[in-house]
Amino acid sequence: MLIHSKLIEFYKGFNYDAHPMAIMCGVVGGLSAFYHGDINIMDPRDRENIAIKLIAKMPTIAAAAYRTSIGLPVVMPKKEYSYMENFLYMLFSNPMKEEFKIDPRIIRAMEVIFITHADHEQNASTSTVRITGSSFANPFACISAGIVSLWGPAHGGANEAVINMLETIGSADKIPEFIKKVKDKTAGFRLMGFGHRVYKNYDPRAKIMAEMCDSVLDALGDRDNKFLKLATALEQLALKDEYFISRKLYPNVDFYTGIVYKALDIPPRMFTVLFAVARTVGWICHWNEMLAEGLNKIGRPR
Repeated sequence: MLIHSKLIEFYKGFNYDAHPMAIMCGVVGGLSAFYHGDINIMDPRDRENIAIKLIAKMPTIAAAAYRTSIGLPVVMPKKEYSYMENFLYMLFSNPMKEEFKIDPRIIRAMEVIFITHADHEQNASTSTVRITGSSFANPFACISAGIVSLWGPAHGGANEAVINMLETIGSADKIPEFIKKVKDKTAGFRLMGFGHRVYKNYDPRAKIMAEMCDSVLDALGDRDNKFLKLATALEQLALKDEYFISRKLYPNVDFYTGIVYKALDIPPRMFTVLFAVARTVGWICHWNEMLAEGLNKIGRPR
């Protein structure tokens, strides 16, 4: 999980208020300057090594992007911690405290969230990685391209949009009025976290996210979390409304994920960064599959 000391210098070049996703794009792309001449992407062993390095380094790069954006010193991983423990340690450790402790339920919830987000068919960012990789570009540059695609609010920014929506609603008594505006096509309101192009019924991942949300809030002693209460009330009302039922609009994976992150004091600007760390597993697997199966004719979408 360690990253080159010269790569850390990259972070000093970003403005103090730089968006963490902008930092991710630059730094992950910058990895291609450290791994280029001595790798052979046609060699399965080299591709495996690239995948291991990338998956291992992404939490460190993401945590450093977050700490840079809030003016805290970058923290390196510790050998005694697991993958997720290290990520949370690098995100939240206090330089004034030697000991770092976090509830195992939070660690497990984050592991499940990352596994759930690891891959999901030929979405926009995965297709971007494959198209970029079809020209035999540096694999780290390919993943950087995927991060750029994921950054868009129509793709990876959906869980942040859910939190913004709940903040706009404000209280449960305003949900009916909000639902009314959503159904009015001229009002310009959308029900974020509902519906999916693949799932035409309840997204199975959403149920898992709801369980992880409960687990994290229990660990934090925050069962009265206002966002969870709002989300639950909104879901119950929407699932009884014929407008949403007839259109097969059900909660998706983004509906509860943002509540977990918000409860952990992860700022909304970091939500998509966490998505990128998790989705890197899927991206690099698709890239490897494309090369391993000879599906590497240069992309030319029509």
